[in-house]
Amino acid sequence: MSENFKPARQFSQLPLAFMAMPLLFLLTACEEKSTGTWSGYVEGEYVYIAAPLAGKLDSIKVMAGQQVSKDAPLFALDAEIENAARDEAMARLQSAKSQVVNTEKGRRSDEIAVSQAQLASAQAQAALARQELVRQQQLVAQGFISRSRMDDAQTSVRLSEAKVAELSAALKVAHLPARVDETAALQASADAAKDVLRQSEWRSGQKTQSSPANALVADVFYRQGEYIQAGQPVLSLLPPENRKARFFVPEGELGKIAVGQAVNLHCDACGAAIPAHISRISSQAEYTPPVIYSNAQRAKLVFMVEARPDQANSVRLQPGQPLDVSPVAANAAGKAQ
Repeated sequence: MSENFKPARQFSQLPLAFMAMPLLFLLTACEEKSTGTWSGYVEGEYVYIAAPLAGKLDSIKVMAGQQVSKDAPLFALDAEIENAARDEAMARLQSAKSQVVNTEKGRRSDEIAVSQAQLASAQAQAALARQELVRQQQLVAQGFISRSRMDDAQTSVRLSEAKVAELSAALKVAHLPARVDETAALQASADAAKDVLRQSEWRSGQKTQSSPANALVADVFYRQGEYIQAGQPVLSLLPPENRKARFFVPEGELGKIAVGQAVNLHCDACGAAIPAHISRISSQAEYTPPVIYSNAQRAKLVFMVEARPDQANSVRLQPGQPLDVSPVAANAAGKAQ
């Protein structure tokens, strides 16, 4: 039984220095409070660049640590399928447009010429039939033929005149465009083909990604030839304006700061202080050891505060870099403004 409690006895015999680490943290906080500075670090808000479509990484244009300008190409995925779909959609759109244009015209000139020739032939046959009818009427009057022969000639005249009327109407229709409803249907098909083409062009364009701003390439996660899932970041960027200071202010000093207040950032090897302005004060307290909210213990509470330098000075800061932050006096802040 004694062996089962051996770890517990060992825990009770931990060095006093290790158990006193929370006290050291509080002492450090007290020292920061007395000197009027707060401890913090630099944090970067990274922009993760991904393609909304999956595919094999065809080429990577940048490397980690490289500075890139806005709209500079970053990487490209294999887009053979998307390009083929775009070409197909383009061909279908061209076909639909041609059909719309065709409905706005009459028949071709050669087709109209054929209709005109057929009409002329029918008119000649009708004239011949009328002449034959006159001759048959004369023969009937002289009693040389029966009346039935004249009736046949009259029927032939009516048929030839009907043929002339039919071909005249067909020639008139040949000069007309298509009906309004037919033209509207083909125009709707052309509009749908245009939308399909726009979708195909978007998908093809998304296989190549460019930088949204001037930035530092922080990291590259994949290499050429690897397969990338849709929405999976290929690399991360760090624009200069996305670097900020994050520091912690004791609860007792929270009333001395406000959003927009000027502060100075100090770091090793940074040279002169870097001016910045408080952009955020956390609404929730943080603390290292578990504490009970009481008058004796609330001094351990700290609030996270963020401050942003201007873009010209932000490049002097590196993410993860320790910082000392000090408030700027009211008269000094007025002169800086």
